[in-house]
Amino acid sequence: MIITIDGPAGSGKSTAARRLAAAMGIPYLDTGAMYRAVTLKALEAGVPLDDEEALVAVAAGTDIRLDCGPTHVRVIMDGRDVSEALRTMRVSRHTNQIARVPRIRQILVDKQREIGRRLGSLVTEGRDQGSVVFPDADVKFFLDASDVRRAKRRYHEMCADGEDVRFEDVLQNIRLRDGNDRGQWEPLLRPGGAVCIDTTSLTIQEVVDRMLEEIRRARAGRE
Repeated sequence: MIITIDGPAGSGKSTAARRLAAAMGIPYLDTGAMYRAVTLKALEAGVPLDDEEALVAVAAGTDIRLDCGPTHVRVIMDGRDVSEALRTMRVSRHTNQIARVPRIRQILVDKQREIGRRLGSLVTEGRDQGSVVFPDADVKFFLDASDVRRAKRRYHEMCADGEDVRFEDVLQNIRLRDGNDRGQWEPLLRPGGAVCIDTTSLTIQEVVDRMLEEIRRARAGRE
């Protein structure tokens, strides 16, 4: 069973995906980590982020392997575990420049589909999982929340990880990413596209419980 969870940064999709995968006992795929890995590689190599050809070469030449478990995803880039390094503000600030390049997206979409074929069942989250990567997914979700609420979540996560960041910078980054990503969400927001859940005032457990109920309904409808 393939379940997709899409939505903007800070909507709670990563945490919900991990919890849902754990509840169902199937792997969890963090697709955003793949874009972050390419970003990290480009930054470390000093590749100009406005040089599309060079960035595509980085994406094509980087060995990205994901260890997908029900509660974790470890990211191995060129043989090195970069799971923690991907979450810095420096990487977050530039990931959208990488994700906007169509040829890079296609390279990583192909990798995501290959992971899906290999695993068979998974919970996957990102920004275009239900619309582009797995359009025939069994159940699709779209999570959202107010931009201020999402920025607060991301800010607290980064502070807990030891990042020296300002809330205003995190909010600005959230709003910039929203503007860049909005077109990817439109197919999911149409009637029948996905189950939409506003997480602004919900606990993560309430979100997961709602998802599990929708999945039970979908399964019952197929029996």
